[in-house]
Amino acid sequence: MLAVVKMPHTSFTVSGDIPENILNILKTYYKKHLILEDEKSEYVEASTMDWYKEAEKRQTPAKTLRFYRILNKLTQVQLAEKLGVTKQFISNMETGQKPISRKTAYLLSEIFGIDAGRFI
Repeated sequence: MLAVVKMPHTSFTVSGDIPENILNILKTYYKKHLILEDEKSEYVEASTMDWYKEAEKRQTPAKTLRFYRILNKLTQVQLAEKLGVTKQFISNMETGQKPISRKTAYLLSEIFGIDAGRFI
């Protein structure tokens, strides 16, 4: 078991086989600030899980482009201006009618601050 207390000016961790009377004292004095975790809890990397792999398969470069454009509150016209292309070119890439070139992927990665590989 792991007991963690985090509050202004106080922070400590107790781990191992914690006696019940110590847990009761911690619960009495630190109520809302006490976090109890079972050390047997297992953390799993999301990218190794089946649901993540399935979702990743459905994610296309076109969907990624649209997602990051909207996330950054840009219209197709605004993104087109940043790239020096037409709005129609952006629309065609977002619908998958036009593939995203390596050069464009690099420029998009600079604009959105992510890896260019996300767009290829």
